[in-house]
Amino acid sequence: MSELINNNKDRLHNLVDYAIGMLDGEKGADLYHKYESILQEVTPRDVISVVDELVKTNEDIDDIKKTTNKILNIFYKAIKSFGRSEPELGTFLYYLMKENEVMEKKMVEFRSNIKKIFAVKDPKTELKLKRDEIKAELTELLEYEKHWEKKENILFPYIEKYFVDYRCVSVMWSMHDDARESLKALLDNLELAEPLINVFNMNIGKLYYSVLPVIFREEYILYPIAARAIKKKDWDEMLAQSKDYGFAFIEPPESIPDKTGDSKIAEGNLIDLGTGVLTADEIVRIFNHLPVDITFVDENDEVKYFSTPKDRIFGRSKAIIGRKVQNCHPHESVHIVNEIVDSFKSGRKDVESFWISFKDKFLLIQYFAVRDEQGSYKGVIEVSQDVSDIRKLQGEKRLLDM
Repeated sequence: MSELINNNKDRLHNLVDYAIGMLDGEKGADLYHKYESILQEVTPRDVISVVDELVKTNEDIDDIKKTTNKILNIFYKAIKSFGRSEPELGTFLYYLMKENEVMEKKMVEFRSNIKKIFAVKDPKTELKLKRDEIKAELTELLEYEKHWEKKENILFPYIEKYFVDYRCVSVMWSMHDDARESLKALLDNLELAEPLINVFNMNIGKLYYSVLPVIFREEYILYPIAARAIKKKDWDEMLAQSKDYGFAFIEPPESIPDKTGDSKIAEGNLIDLGTGVLTADEIVRIFNHLPVDITFVDENDEVKYFSTPKDRIFGRSKAIIGRKVQNCHPHESVHIVNEIVDSFKSGRKDVESFWISFKDKFLLIQYFAVRDEQGSYKGVIEVSQDVSDIRKLQGEKRLLDM
């Protein structure tokens, strides 16, 4: 048995060396011949560990993605031989795969329409003629956002809890963002009076490159490994939490169990707030009726609470409770999160603000340092608000004007 364990460790060590060599720009053919024997024995579990090691190098995420794509092309045949995930009917993974099934079908149909544009002598004019049809198809693909959000905010936190080598999810998340950017660029280009055919062609390639490979990695690598490791109770919780995000392309399940782990707070459980005494229920209602999204992260960088207003701007699920705040953001923006938190911890800042256009909203996103009476850092509150209507205010409206 010890010999088998050692062999597995040696194989993984060699696979990591191969991947690092690819990342460092060594000649692919030479590396392949050097490690050829073990490249035929790669397992889905190996891939998770190897990509984790790539991310831990802290190299540029784009370089890591390129290397991951290259090595997975080499690993493809070995991984495919293990078969894809076949989850139980009606489970969280089952619905994720149903969404994938529809997305793949839509991508195939869309590709056939794109080929027709480039089959004519003047594709630029053809694109302009088919502009509305192409826009409608791309807009349909935006529905897949629900799939990405469920992975990022529900599945990934559980992967982090169960696996020490969870960092592969940051690469997958970054590819979600690549697809989002490609979809936006495609739609923005089609809004131009004269859509740019070269820009269109480039972003179509990027879209397919960042969607279809991820579906393969979900179903042949991530899902089979997660299905064996994560407990049924947690899968039930994930399905319950998915109600907050909805389902892409497919009809939602007729019945989803209520969220497990939700506890009924007893009336009369009074909390002295210094300036008043409230029940826990009253405190929850107050937070949830404020016209803002609130998330609290403690001094250990762990998410401890988020409010659930009626029209939440950014999706949240209970899976993020206890999650490191750095893992709640795409790899590309983690350094900004760390800069904000570090500036609060050091006392250099107490507030940081950003404002962005998001869908049809104009958002103000603010971060406030939380300190105790002695000024020691105790965490950070993120407050997000749609200020579109506030920006339009002019003059005055007094109470007497009601």
